Amino acid sequence: MDHIEVFQRLGVALAIGLLVGVERGWQERQIRAGGRAAGIRTFGLTGFLGGIAGTLQSMTGPYLPATIAVLLGLVYIAGKWQETEENHDYGITTVVAALVVFGLGVLAAVGDVVTAAAGAVATTVILAARHSLHGFLRGLTWVELRSALLLLAMTVIALPLLPDRALDPWGALNPYSLWLLTITIAALSFAGYIAIRLMGSGRGVLLAGAAGGLVSSTALTLSFARYSAEAPEGARHLAAGAGIAGALSYARVLVIASALSFTMLVPLASALVPAIIGFVAAGLFAAWRSKTATEAPEIDLKNPFELTTVISFAALLGLISLVSKMAIDYVGASALFVVAAISGLVDVDAITLSTARLVGSTIDVTTAADVILIAVAVNTITKVVLAFTAGRREYAMALGEASAVAVVLGGVGYFTARSFLPA
Repeated sequence: MDHIEVFQRLGVALAIGLLVGVERGWQERQIRAGGRAAGIRTFGLTGFLGGIAGTLQSMTGPYLPATIAVLLGLVYIAGKWQETEENHDYGITTVVAALVVFGLGVLAAVGDVVTAAAGAVATTVILAARHSLHGFLRGLTWVELRSALLLLAMTVIALPLLPDRALDPWGALNPYSLWLLTITIAALSFAGYIAIRLMGSGRGVLLAGAAGGLVSSTALTLSFARYSAEAPEGARHLAAGAGIAGALSYARVLVIASALSFTMLVPLASALVPAIIGFVAAGLFAAWRSKTATEAPEIDLKNPFELTTVISFAALLGLISLVSKMAIDYVGASALFVVAAISGLVDVDAITLSTARLVGSTIDVTTAADVILIAVAVNTITKVVLAFTAGRREYAMALGEASAVAVVLGGVGYFTARSFLPA
């Protein structure tokens, strides 16, 4: 290792400590100078010390960094003890953060610099999210916690035991693959669910629509429709939130399908990207036209990690996968269009997953894109019908206009791109 590389690695180690030190110093900025165990300077030097210890490891062996880590921990514990006596703050986050910074400094000196830097960013984000995480834990119900723990246990323990082979003559029902896909979709939905729980529904209709679109745009559309009957003056504003949810649901389909089969990215993006732009533009226009802004109502969303929800989706995914394979074998690939139309009435994720898995082995990319887009279009129409049946006419009309703009732009984009793409 030459001198320039050593300087660079030590610089990264110092930067790691300063980054975490800025967050720690800001959190404890009200404490008098000298009244806290560690601030930006101490954390900066801790990261730098880790870098030095890691650099010397090649000459002294691993015992020097280990000894320094132990001594450093004792120093921080002593300082924290004195701080506790004065402020009655019994948290040990600062001590743990200091040891993490030291370890990342060592890693920056002898290991992968990018990994060390990423670890520093992740550490800082976790430390800065203190109030949000505590607020989430206070609002977490026992049912949600129990569902997440049960599902985690079933995934970590049961998934490796599931047979990784098809159990049916058509090769559609692979228990390992079906469960893995189900958990992945549940985790993606849970991200939006957590976002809503963290920010609360009162942060704004558009934000609630964006987060709800990651969980279930259909459930959000229905919740907003029912609320529009109680707050008719904000009907267009609620429709704008439902439009944003529709845009996020399109983006979700694009990500899921492309993740399973990257060849799906271009044909789907040619339709879904213009549709997303259309939904967002029409939604913002509806919000601008709205006479009165309204707060988002409590959204009736089920916990995506609830066991019954997960099992139901797994059963739906297995059923659609099996029906799709049987339809192709007995009727032909064109039968998938009917399956997609029926599936779109209920759910888009299941048909997206089952179709993307068939690309390259059973159907071509163009057919798969057509199938998924049919399901998306039917699902969009279904949500407009729900809006008319459960909400105010102004809400349903505004959502219908936004949906029509999205579908038309998506169709134009898809057929335009199809004329240029190879068959």
